[in-house]
Amino acid sequence: MMDTAPLRAAYRALLDAAATVADSGGAASGGAGSGGTGPAPPAGEWNADQILAHVALINATTIAAVSAITAGVNTTYDNRMALDTWTIERLITLAGGNAGLRDRIGLQADALCALGGPMLSDAELDTPVPTRLLSHGAVLVDRPLPLRDLITGLAETELPGHTGQLLALLPGDAETAVGTAVP
Repeated sequence: MMDTAPLRAAYRALLDAAATVADSGGAASGGAGSGGTGPAPPAGEWNADQILAHVALINATTIAAVSAITAGVNTTYDNRMALDTWTIERLITLAGGNAGLRDRIGLQADALCALGGPMLSDAELDTPVPTRLLSHGAVLVDRPLPLRDLITGLAETELPGHTGQLLALLPGDAETAVGTAVP
């Protein structure tokens, strides 16, 4: 069994940062379907809605992998669809924008914490999953990883990284704004 407290804390920090950015007027800035008037992200970076849509897509991919493992079938883990601009913008629209994305991520967090904790055996958590992870056009991982590492990677790297991206959209001292140090 896996301790999901760090995963739950990472989701809480991400959702707190997202709410803070939304309250500051930085929920979205540009991009099809986003239509907000908040601060513009640095060149080449995503606005808040795009960050949240990406996280929701990563969550869906992780839930699908966990579900496949619990069903005893083979699966893969590939984040390329979560990087696709059209898919991100489509999800923003389908979810109803920033508030809908935050609600969806909260529910996905509940599901992942339930599935990744008491439901999975150590044998399931140790199941190797062929994994391909890209970031900014560079391959970060292209090899099998244990399912356990995919889940802990959310808590240790993916969610804190996107929390930092959200906080960077705030004017002034982002660390004070939500009481979380930017990674």
